[in-house]
Amino acid sequence: MLRQVGRNIWVKEQPLKYLGLEVGTRMTVIHLSENRIVLISPIKLEPQTQQEINALGTVEYIIAPNLFHYLYLEECKNIYQTAKILAPPGLETKQPNLEIDRVFFQDKIEFNSELEYIWFTGFQVFDIPKAATLNEIVFYHRESKTLILTDTAFNFDRNFPWITQLAAKLMASYDNLRPSLLEKLVIEDKQKVKTSVEKILNWDFQRVIMAHGSIVENNAQEQLKKGYEWFLNSY
Repeated sequence: MLRQVGRNIWVKEQPLKYLGLEVGTRMTVIHLSENRIVLISPIKLEPQTQQEINALGTVEYIIAPNLFHYLYLEECKNIYQTAKILAPPGLETKQPNLEIDRVFFQDKIEFNSELEYIWFTGFQVFDIPKAATLNEIVFYHRESKTLILTDTAFNFDRNFPWITQLAAKLMASYDNLRPSLLEKLVIEDKQKVKTSVEKILNWDFQRVIMAHGSIVENNAQEQLKKGYEWFLNSY
């Protein structure tokens, strides 16, 4: 079932393995004015989930938040055929067969100040065998004071299998809201990352939803600031 985490915002999780580790993944569902629904990082939608979403309103936007979270976009679009697919810059090149309606920061996209967003510039991930640009769009839902990340921070804790916990400890990201050690090592433009984080910290958020890890409900802003200490204090 959809799980409500704040006013007009829900999440739905499903299992996902990466490099043999269970990391899970999460979709965020937001209800905007005029019964418009936004799906961020869609997952596989089972019939019951579809019914729950339909009861909330009409899906207007289906969002790929970065260059790696696009797996279920087409399947979701086939269900909600009038919805528009929004994507980060570069996905139209990476997935040329994907029918993207609008690209963030190239096309006009407005959510009437209900949902704000920035481009997390400078962030790279370790994509075997090299570093890859993420081009993540980070969102802020003002009504619920929720920050919505995807792969720019994790929070693996005891809710995950022991092998995932062990890997998180080795990557210095166990039970902490932060990127892993791999991201710290491969990111080249630390100044851009610092600038992006400073913009994010200007938002008045109390909760952080990420795609992989346990949602942070308390002191989220302070935890994210601490998690990015290495970048914020690097200059």
